[in-house]
Order: sequence, then structure tokens, then C-alpha cells
Amino acid sequence: AAMEAVVLSGLALALALPSMALENGLARTPPMGWMSWERFRCNVDCQADPHNCISEQLLFEMADRLAEDGWRELGYEYVNIDDCWSAKQRDAAGQLVPDPKRFPSGIKALADYVHARGLKLGIYGDLGIFTCGGYPGTMLENVKQDAQTFAAWGVDMLKLDGCYSSAEEQAKGYPEMARALNATGRPIVYSCSWPAYQGGLPPKVNYTILAEICNLWRNYDDIQDSWESVLSIVDWFFTNQDVLQPAAGPGHWNDPDMLIIGNFGLSFEQSRSQMALWTVMAAPLLMSTDLRTISPSAKEILQNRLMIQINQDPLGIQGRRIVKEKSQIEVFLRPLSRAASALVFFSRRTDMPFRYTTSLAKLHFPEDAVYEVQDVYVGKIVGALRTADNFSVIINPSGVVMWYLRPMALRLQPWHVARQQTPGEGFHPYIL
Repeated sequence: AAMEAVVLSGLALALALPSMALENGLARTPPMGWMSWERFRCNVDCQADPHNCISEQLLFEMADRLAEDGWRELGYEYVNIDDCWSAKQRDAAGQLVPDPKRFPSGIKALADYVHARGLKLGIYGDLGIFTCGGYPGTMLENVKQDAQTFAAWGVDMLKLDGCYSSAEEQAKGYPEMARALNATGRPIVYSCSWPAYQGGLPPKVNYTILAEICNLWRNYDDIQDSWESVLSIVDWFFTNQDVLQPAAGPGHWNDPDMLIIGNFGLSFEQSRSQMALWTVMAAPLLMSTDLRTISPSAKEILQNRLMIQINQDPLGIQGRRIVKEKSQIEVFLRPLSRAASALVFFSRRTDMPFRYTTSLAKLHFPEDAVYEVQDVYVGKIVGALRTADNFSVIINPSGVVMWYLRPMALRLQPWHVARQQTPGEGFHPYIL
């Protein structure tokens, strides 16, 4: 009877948690890598534009850059093909096949090339009749076959889009693909665009279910190469942070879409802002830029070690906007492991650098604590700061100041305050 009771309680648990079996143990921190879409779109004209068309050559070259230019060592490991890679029809066996002219070696050979460089390969599918670009989609009857195809090719990540499918098909198909991927036995990170097609918010989107079946998900519009687009994404994510923030964590992330740093639409300040805000959001860091020609300044932003350390914090807590001032200054906070924090001071102003004064007490930090403050972009420790002390930061228009704060064990004596810095080293905390 005792054994029977154990079996029954186990059964009750299994019934209460029907989808826990879908946990695949992957993406314990937000995935990092490169993705083709924003920069290269659906450019399939390899005759006129061989250098920039969606082809195995483009992917080989991006894999080389990730492996050879310092990206891989920082965690940028995924080389992700987006839409428009396949032939216009499935083969006689109903299988997806790559375009024979643009991917003559096949996806398995591409995966082998990527893996040989210590990287991982991502691919794109679409739960519907067609992909968004008009290529063969994955209908419900194709889900298992396509999962097996991707696994056989050696794919490490799947982005499953939702063009040309109904809400009912999505409700069946997205969980079905999670099961099918797990059944292959190959670890495949699963990025699903399901919430983006349902408006991104409850009651249409159930983030509890989503977190159990997907490793990351697109909630909102596609990013475009403009500051206006970045701001619209930031606005939507932080306006809805009460719903979105609790949904994120190790193994399941909100995805505000690709990093466009290194392209054409963002200034230097705006590029730094996107990187800082995506890091505070615990967002995947999927670059969509030409790594063959990226500028040193864009590369420096994307390869900031402390920034990446914060993004990849093992606690995996998504940050929140905690202050929105009439002066168009906003403050964002992300709690990190070992009682550390990341603070981002962001200016929406378009006039001139703005001096913003506050204290950690006003930002709800614990009383009587002392923090060592490091400027994430300058890199230097800018001083030690007590919770009660007022401080000022100078924030450039559409720019950020980002701090990494570590708690210090000892109470600060007045003579321990950071020395005055020379101009140009960045503004440091000071005691009034």
C-alpha cells in the first residue's frame, strides 16, 4: 500500500506538472551569437550580390569571424541562419532541403564547419503554410519530421516563426515542436515567436506555459535599423514589465530581438544604450551586423567584458525600470548574483548632456550599505558609495551611464571616498 501511495503521489505530481518533461536544460543564460535577418534580410540574389546574399558562404565567413576575432571567447557562440535558406519546395520525401545553388554543401556540412570552430548552428523554421519570406513552412503534420531533419543535420538552435498560421495551429504546434525537438535526443535551444503573434500579453499569452516549452521567445515587433525602432521596443517591454519580468529566468527568456549595433541607424551613444538596455533586460545577445566590416567602436561596445558578465549573470533575473523622471531621465535596475546590481541611467533628451542627481537610498537600496561602483563603459572603479550619499552622473543625449555595484563588507569612513578624478575619466560619486 505504501508503494501504491508513492506511485499515486508521483502520478498526481506528473498530472499537475504535465509539461515539466519539456525542460531541456539549455540556455541557462541568455543565448549569444550572430543572426542573419536584420542586416541581410531575404537577399537571395547571389548573382548580383554574392558577398551579401543568404548563402553558405556568408555563414562560413561569419563563423570565421566569430572564431577568429575574439567573439567566441566572450560567449558569442551561435551562428544563426534566419529565413530564406531553403529551396522553394520540399523534396519527394516531404523533407525540407536547402537551396541547392546557395547551400550546395548542405546544412550538415555547414553545421560541421561551425562545430569545428567551437561554435553552434541555429536555423529558422515557421509554423505555417509558408515562412514569412514565402518559403516552405512547417505544418502540424511536418513538425516531427522537421525536428528530426534539424537534429540529423546537427542543428543546435531553432527559431520557429509564426507567419501564415492560425492561433489554433500555434497553440498546438509550438508545444508539439518542443516535444518533437526533445524526442530527437539532440540538445536544441528552442526560440518560439508564439507570443509575438498573439500581441505579447495575457490573457492571450500564458507566460507560465511558454516558459515550460520554449527557451526564448519573441514577444513584440521585429527590430528595424533605427533608433525609433529601438525606443519602441524599450517602451513596450518596460511599460509591460510587470507581466514580462517574472516570466524570464534560466532556460526561458524574453527576446526583444537582435542587436543592430554596427549597422547604419544608431549613433555611438544609441549603440551603447541598446547594449546596456538589452543587458538589463537579460536579453539574448544576437548580433545582426556584418562582422567582416564592423567598426572598432561598435566592436568595442559588443565585446565589453563586464557588460557580457552582467548579461550572463547566473541568477538570470530580468531588470526593471525603477524611475521615470519628467526630465526624460530613466533609471533601470537589474539584481545580480552575490548581492551585486547593475544600474543604467538613460537619457531620452535630445539637447545636451544632463547632470542627474540622486542617491542609492532613493533607488531603494538597503540602508547603511556601501558599494564599490564600477563604470561599465569606462571600465574603471569610480569610487565607493554609501546608500545615503547623493551623487551625480552626466548622461549624453540618447545615451547611458551604466554602473556595476558590488557590496563592500566594511562601513565606509569619510576619508575612503574616491579621490577626485581628472576630467574625462567619467563623473564619480561624491559626498555632499
